[in-house]
Amino acid sequence: MKASKIVYKPVGMALGALSGVLAGAVFKEVWKRVANEEDAPDATDEHRSWREVLTAAVLQGAIFAGVKAAVDRGGATATRRLTGVWPG
Repeated sequence: MKASKIVYKPVGMALGALSGVLAGAVFKEVWKRVANEEDAPDATDEHRSWREVLTAAVLQGAIFAGVKAAVDRGGATATRRLTGVWPG
């Protein structure tokens, strides 16, 4: 394993945690605006329709994937600027 991968590993883990927190906050805000509700439905909430539950899940997944990709890409770009090597 390359030294750059070893050095980047803890940075990548920290960025992953940060992206999860950020994505959760973004999803909560988007859901408030889209559904005019404070909380997204749980999959096992019997008082919610399939449409509501699946819409929330798909939206949450898309936001999490997009935020994670943006944070990972930004971290890799910053690493290259600092070290001259792309981590990966």
